[in-house]
Amino acid sequence: MKDTKVKVEAKDLTKCFGDLKVLDDISFNVMDGEFLCIVGPTGCGKTTFLNCLTKLYSVTAGEILVDGNPIDCKKNNISYIMQENSAYGWLTVEQNIRMGLEIKREPEKLIQERVEEMINIVGLQDYRDYYPNQLSISMLQRTVIARAFATYPELLLMDEPYGQLDLDLRFKLEDELINLWKKTGTTVIFITHNVEEAVYLGQRIMVLTNKPTKVKQILDCDIARPRDVASPDFVKIRNEVTELIRWW
Repeated sequence: MKDTKVKVEAKDLTKCFGDLKVLDDISFNVMDGEFLCIVGPTGCGKTTFLNCLTKLYSVTAGEILVDGNPIDCKKNNISYIMQENSAYGWLTVEQNIRMGLEIKREPEKLIQERVEEMINIVGLQDYRDYYPNQLSISMLQRTVIARAFATYPELLLMDEPYGQLDLDLRFKLEDELINLWKKTGTTVIFITHNVEEAVYLGQRIMVLTNKPTKVKQILDCDIARPRDVASPDFVKIRNEVTELIRWW
C-alpha cells in the first residue's frame, strides 16, 4: 500500500431488512490505494455492504466514512462494477469508456488520452467501434472495467465481476485489473466467492461469517506479483482462507 492513510472506515455497521439482520455491527478499515478482497458464503451480505457504501441502501446503525467524512456520492469519485453486465447497449466500446469522463465534463484532450490509455490496457483497440451486442462476455467485462477506471476513481467497488467467465479468461482479466489498479492508485474493494481469485488479487482478504454477518478475520496477502497459484506461499494463504470459510 502506498501509505497508511485510511480511505474507507466502516464503524459499527448494521443493516436490517425488517426483522432480518444481515450486517451485524461490522467495523474495519480500507487503506488508501489498497486492494481488499471480501469473501464469505453465498447470501451472507457482501453485496448488501457495497449497496450501503454507495447509499443504495440506508444503514440501520453505524456509519461508513471516506477520508474521515460521511460518504457522499456527489462528492466522492466512486465507480461500481456490478455482477450483471452494465455496458450501455446503445453506445460503442469507445463511447462507453468516454461516458464517465464526459459526465464529469473533463477536457476533450484528457478524455481522448484516457480512452486511448484504457483501450490499450484492456486490449480493445480493434473493437472500439463495436456495440455491446457484438462483443463476447470477456470483451463486455473489459469495456466496463475500462470505463470504471477511466475517471481514475478514488474508490472502485467490484461485485463478483468475473463470475460468468471460465478460468483462463478470469486470470487474463485479473491481470489487466491489477495493471489498471497499479496505474491509477485506486482503492479497490473486490467481492468474490472464489478463494483462489481473492488470493490472486488481494493485498488483504476479509472473511465474513454467515448471517447475521460479522467480520470473522482479515488476513494479509503480501505475496509478490505476478502471483503463482502453485507457489507454497499462495497455497498456504488459500488453504487458510478456505478453512476460515469451511468452519463456521
